[in-house]
Amino acid sequence: MIHVILNTVENEDKNKMEETGLDNYIDERDRQLLEGDKYTFFVLGRVMEGDCELLLSDHKSLIICYTGAPFPVWIWTKSGASLKEMDNAYLTAKENGLVDGEHNFNMKYELADHFIKRASEDGIDLSVSINMFAYDCLNPIKPTGISDGSIHRCIKEDMEELTDFIDLFHREIGIDQKDRAGYEEDALNDINEGRTFFWKDASGKNVASCKYGPNGNMASINLVFTRHDSRRKHYAENLVYQVTMLAKEEGFVPMLYTNADYVASNACYEKIGYVLRGKLCTIGGSNADR
Repeated sequence: MIHVILNTVENEDKNKMEETGLDNYIDERDRQLLEGDKYTFFVLGRVMEGDCELLLSDHKSLIICYTGAPFPVWIWTKSGASLKEMDNAYLTAKENGLVDGEHNFNMKYELADHFIKRASEDGIDLSVSINMFAYDCLNPIKPTGISDGSIHRCIKEDMEELTDFIDLFHREIGIDQKDRAGYEEDALNDINEGRTFFWKDASGKNVASCKYGPNGNMASINLVFTRHDSRRKHYAENLVYQVTMLAKEEGFVPMLYTNADYVASNACYEKIGYVLRGKLCTIGGSNADR
């Protein structure tokens, strides 16, 4: 009897997948779809190639990717998606247990508006928590602000302090937070990859951090953080510029995501050559992972 029930459930799931036209894998068709949104959905292009808790695609108008907590669910829809296509995205997310007020979503604004409205009809309160800009930098501009010190590539001896920086960075942005062990694992991976850097001031103190991670022909600038007592001294500006140059010299197009509401830091990026290429947002409920 148990085998019969299990087989029935499996067949129902298979039939549902066939009815919706969604596969649980991605292929070259999906990679081509993201070419049109290569800046705003750069991270989706990277994470959908790895291990995912949920991966769904119709290979033409919808990609849903969730790697697991504490990370957000990425949902790509084509620009100008129809109401039917946006509702299909919402219902698919709902059927997979994602629209529960516990998950965050990264998506285009038009889809976010639809999700917020539909969730409200279902008694779930969703709202925009982060407005994001996506930049690239084809022609870096050397900073005019002079700062003491120099760039330092992180090595194994920096493990504990890099873990501290990662912790401080995620506390400040308020998303993708892990425990200490999780950050230690991230720090070790970053050191082994050799693309994570500190800025050391004239006294030898590590005052800022930055890294870059390649995917295809692009490289995402990330982990941009300056200790609070070392801000307004152009450390991050000079560090990001030099890391940007390293990524460019390696043959990648540097890009980064920023919080659209951080006017000062965005102005800093623009001063060293970053150009706004796209916008997206994060939505979630009050109980969503941060």
